[in-house]
Amino acid sequence: MTEPLIIGAMVRTLGAYPSGWRQSGAHRDPAADADMLRRIAREGEDAGLDYLFFGDWLATGPDLEFRDPYLLARIDPVSAVLFLAGVTSRIGLIATVNTTYADPYTTARSLASLDVLTRGRAGINLVTGAEPRAAGNHGRDAHADNETRYDRAEEFVEALRRLWGSWGEDAWIADAERGVLIDPEALHTADLRGAHVQVAGPLNVARPPQGQIPIVHAGTSPRSRALAATEADLALIAAPTLADAIATRRLLRDIAAEAARSPDALNVIAPVLPVVADTDADARRIVERLLALVPLAEDHQRARRAFPHDRTVAALADAFDVPADDPLRSAAFDAPVTAAEAVRLGEHGARLIERLGLIAGLRVAGAGVSGSGAAGDDPLTWRHLVAAHAVPAAFVVGDAGTIADHFETWRDEGAADGFNVLSAFQPAQFEAFARQAAPELRRRGLLRSAKESAGATLRDRLRISSYVDA
Repeated sequence: MTEPLIIGAMVRTLGAYPSGWRQSGAHRDPAADADMLRRIAREGEDAGLDYLFFGDWLATGPDLEFRDPYLLARIDPVSAVLFLAGVTSRIGLIATVNTTYADPYTTARSLASLDVLTRGRAGINLVTGAEPRAAGNHGRDAHADNETRYDRAEEFVEALRRLWGSWGEDAWIADAERGVLIDPEALHTADLRGAHVQVAGPLNVARPPQGQIPIVHAGTSPRSRALAATEADLALIAAPTLADAIATRRLLRDIAAEAARSPDALNVIAPVLPVVADTDADARRIVERLLALVPLAEDHQRARRAFPHDRTVAALADAFDVPADDPLRSAAFDAPVTAAEAVRLGEHGARLIERLGLIAGLRVAGAGVSGSGAAGDDPLTWRHLVAAHAVPAAFVVGDAGTIADHFETWRDEGAADGFNVLSAFQPAQFEAFARQAAPELRRRGLLRSAKESAGATLRDRLRISSYVDA
């Protein structure tokens, strides 16, 4: 029997799509995140998801309002998972830590504490950082180069593992009659003195129930892929197509094998942004609304703020190699795209237009039988095109069956071992996935049953072999 997928939720309280917060009823106040986090956690746990995942970003600025508003103000991920430890009982809790700036002892202690408090539900996502402004927030003049960051990250992983291994499995004796609390021979120091990380140990937290806490990593550089393939239990990938995902998963498994690691020990997880509704048509209307609400340049002439450069028709034309004298460059955002204009956007434009027909029910006016949609399709405007090109997303759009078909196809084609589910806005879209798509996934054997999840640690859910002290 085929194993179920690993399915978790990547939590972004302000929504994962830049215009999601503008939807009616959407959460849009980070000061009220506590209530939203509780709601998401209970919904995800009831749906049988394997984990909640919290990313991080170590700086902020006004430019993020238009690019990634969910990064503007957010709860520290370790604080978030510790907060949710008390309102959940089954779901895994994964927090992101930046190895470039974090202290390994403090990190090991926080995650071991979480693992003890949750009886084995802690996980950690290790990143090296991509935001240059983070350096100034941590007393540094500049962000370290890629090689230095990954040299430190490798030592950071070693430090975590040594610290989590401080207490042997039988170190805690607690024999009241003999007055013996511990076996001092089973309490180990870390004694790591690397070029970037030095830590003595032992760790002053009890042995984590999982022994070693699951490690997650994502990235596209050769060093990042090597770290994911050789050290991580979950490798997060960014793959826009099925073919890209198949190739990336195969590459990571090959790297693992070359490092004498079983490729089956590595789980490759792809992002997905399902837009779920009762019908495919209803879901497409939600996507159309999301595209229509993306801030574009002519709507936001704010000289004092940094605004993305790609939110104009001219920028779209540049990307598709449209001649400089073509009049379509001055098209109004809300004007429909004509068939003649669509042709001038070339092959790249044709692919984007086709995709917008699939995910949003938008069609070029007067394109004929092959290009126009059925009755009820909405006209494609330049606003839709610019927004979809400037803010691409891993949209999977439809009812529960359509969403499950996507998950099943990617599993069967060897593209992914699981998915990180993003929600365009909260709470409605996450609840739609949890209440409509998740039961269908479970019916098909793609998501664990409640019985399979009972008493499971995160290592169990991620199909990681039990940790044994060396």
